[in-house]
Parts: sequence; structure tokens; C-alpha cells
Amino acid sequence: MRTSYQRPQAAIAPTFRGAASALAATAALAMAALHLGGNAQAGQEAGSDAEPVRSQALFLTAKRLIVSPGNVLENASVLVEDGKITAVGTDLKAPEGAQAIQGEVICAAFMDPWSTAGFDTGSVNSRDLNAATMATDALDPYGEKAVLEELAASGVLLTRSQVGLASDISGFGAVLRTPSAEVVLEDASMSAAIGAESPGFSPDQFGGRGGPQGFSFGPQSIDPIDRIGQIDKLVSELAAGQKYAEDMAEYEKELAEWKAAIADKEKELEDDFKKAKKAREKAVKDAEEDGEEVKEKKYKEDRRPREPRYDAEKAAFARVVQGEVPMVVHAERALEIRDLLRSTEPFKRLRLVIAGGTSALACKKELRERGVTVIVAPSPANPGGPVGELDPGLSLAAELDAAGVNVLIGTGNASALASRDLPLLAALAVGHGLDRDTALRAITSGPAATFDVADQVGTVKRGHAADLLVLSGDPLSSSSRVLAAISGGAVVPQATK
Repeated sequence: MRTSYQRPQAAIAPTFRGAASALAATAALAMAALHLGGNAQAGQEAGSDAEPVRSQALFLTAKRLIVSPGNVLENASVLVEDGKITAVGTDLKAPEGAQAIQGEVICAAFMDPWSTAGFDTGSVNSRDLNAATMATDALDPYGEKAVLEELAASGVLLTRSQVGLASDISGFGAVLRTPSAEVVLEDASMSAAIGAESPGFSPDQFGGRGGPQGFSFGPQSIDPIDRIGQIDKLVSELAAGQKYAEDMAEYEKELAEWKAAIADKEKELEDDFKKAKKAREKAVKDAEEDGEEVKEKKYKEDRRPREPRYDAEKAAFARVVQGEVPMVVHAERALEIRDLLRSTEPFKRLRLVIAGGTSALACKKELRERGVTVIVAPSPANPGGPVGELDPGLSLAAELDAAGVNVLIGTGNASALASRDLPLLAALAVGHGLDRDTALRAITSGPAATFDVADQVGTVKRGHAADLLVLSGDPLSSSSRVLAAISGGAVVPQATK
């Protein structure tokens, strides 16, 4: 439940709307041109605006309806009304006036679990964030409109987006609908990073690459000692959050006991009122006869328990250690992942998610036993790259899955536009050994479950929000095209490619 330790309005982190947003250059693979996209052949007129158009009921039909990965109905239909899926089956009839859309395949919309889409560039690269930061304060649907249109055209209608890539701890990421930057869940995860390269420049102590006067420009690596220090700091914050949660729980217990005691005392006083009134009247009469003053017995109420001082950052971490919100930590190297697993083991309710995990295979047993999810951003092997360790490349997702580790596929925050290539990355993972259903799950129902929106999106189920794709073929085929994208029950217009 997402009810405890909610921040009061006064504690909202500052908005980070800065300079006008610019499209970050994508680091997509050379095969990105094969990404799913295509003509808007869904019965609506093609256009260049990706704002969803809400209209009458929708009646979708296809030869294959993927209810969830591995669960397929043949020659089936989906009825959408008022933004919700109201019926799924093989014997449905279109209601009068419904808009009919046909295709080869219907499936749940793709969801990128590791993205920056929807937020302004300044906030995405900001260092000045903390655990209480809300990424939704940096929403920039107009500045990022062209990017969001590209994502919708490729079938990526949902993202788990975050800000603060240069910050050790960057606060709460959100689940968004990309066509409109609508917030599905504003506190989908806490985000942190261990050993990530920091953008910008730093003093060049070794006289290597760099700019004038001993400064190096471009991404800067963090040395091993500092990386371990980042883990120690994160664990310290988690411990402070746990103490805060315990103090709050103790206060709430004492407050409940105090209220119960007050209620009991009030009932006792009410029950004894008549007797006490007669006793007082007699005391007053006796005092008057004796010429004395009546001494009233004062009621002394027990002191109300003192509430712990509100701390927005500790309250945020309290939610994380209580398991209310998952924590996504970007970590690539085996040393960092292993130390992170060891250091966080005492927090039994912590829902840890590793993003990146280039060398995660070295810790596969620990990851499986802890139930830690790994978000993989498939890319070619780079043994001499910044991680400097064994890099399995495109086979990482398949090897982790084979070891029993829960795997999601994301685009890795390379840029907001990179999310466009999510189905391509899933297809590449399939080409390097990952089961096709597992790959589809890794970009649909898997992220939805991990980030607590599985009751709304991720599968084609009655009662769920209608975030759906109608495709010309298999969801992970490079030749398939998006015929219609349905976001929150509304058809998303798409430009003809």
C-alpha cells in the first residue's frame, strides 16, 4: 500500500523546469532503423499530432490476441469503453457505433522500465537532487513532444522515467503514458546510481585527454574507493529511513494508546457524572456550613505523545525500506553489485532492482536468491569499455534468465529518444538466446508488475486501462508495423512513415 509517510504539500521538492528542452542525440544501435513503427492504418486519418483522440467505443480484432506472454487467443476481439477494457474473447460482437480496428496481432503496449522520456533535459542531467525529489515536478510534455510522438509510433506507450542521472540519489521516478505524458504512478520507484560515469568535466590529474589547464571534458569515471563510498552512503540513508519508520510506528502506537486511554477516561467520567455531581453538591454544602472554601479536584490529562520531526528524505527512504516503493540502483560492475547485495541484506523488505548489471552474471546466485530484478539494456559486448570486466553483451538477458534471475529490458537512459528502440532491443535479446515470450514479458507485464501498475496495464485483461497495440505481425519482428496505438482508451494519431 502507498499510504505511509506521504510527504505534506509543503515538503514538495522544487521544480526543475529550466532551459527549453532539447532532443538528446540518440545512442541507438545501427539497426535502430528497423524499429517498430509504421503507417496509421487503424481507420483514423493519419496526422502528425500524437495527442490521443478519445472517441466512441473501440472494437479491436486480430488473428492473434496476446492476453499475456504465453497466453494467446486465436481470432479474438477486445472491446474498449470509457478508457477501459470491458470485454475480451473469441465470440464478441461489435456494439453499434463502435470504431472497428483490425490487425494481425493485439498485445499490451510496450513499457520501457529505464527511461528519461517526458522530463526536461536540465532535470534529467541534474546533480542537485535528493531522495524527496519527485520526477513529476520536471514533466515537460511540450518540450519533449517530438520525442514522445516517436515513442508512440514504435509502440512504447508507457515508461518508468527518472531524472538526475548525475545524482547519487535522484528521488522518485514515475510511470508515464508517453503520448500525453500523463502520470500513471508518480512514485513508481526510488532511483540511485553506483559508479555511474558523471557528465561534464573534472580536473585531469594524469595529464591524459582533456581541455586546457588540466581539465578533462566528457564523461568522468569514479574510482573504486568512491564507488564503495557511494554504497556506504546509500546504506546509511536506508538505515536512517528504517529508524525513521520505526520511530513513526512507535509514535503511532503510543498515539493510539493515548487516544484509547482518553476515550476510556471520558467514558468513566460520563458514567460517574451523577454520583460526582451529588458528591460535589454535598461538599459545597458542608464547606458553606463550616465557612470553608471548596477545593476543586483538577483533572490532569496524560500528555499527548510527541510526533517525530518530519524529514522528507528520511520519510522517502522509510517507504523504500518498508517495501512500499522499489529501489532502482544503476550498478554495472560485479564488485559494486556484490557489495550492494551484501550491504542491503539486513533490509528484509527492500525491493531492490539493479539497472545495467553488465557484470551481474558474477552474482547470479545471490541475485536469484534475493529475488532481485535486473533491468538489462542489451548492447554489443565491450570488453575494453568503462566497466573493464567480463561483458556478455547481447546475451546478458538470456544468461541471467537461464540462471533464474528476473529480467526486464530497458533502454538504459541513453537518451529520451532511445526508448523508441525498446522492441528492437527485446528482439536482439531473443536473437541471442532469450525466450520470445520472456522477452515480450520483459517489456510489458514484467515492468508493470515490478513498478506496481500491473492492476492497470501490462496485460490485455478486462477492467484494465486500454493501453494496447494493434500490429501487422509478431510484436518483436522488425518487419511488424504499429497499425494502431491505444493509450488510456484513446487512439493515438500517427504520422505516415
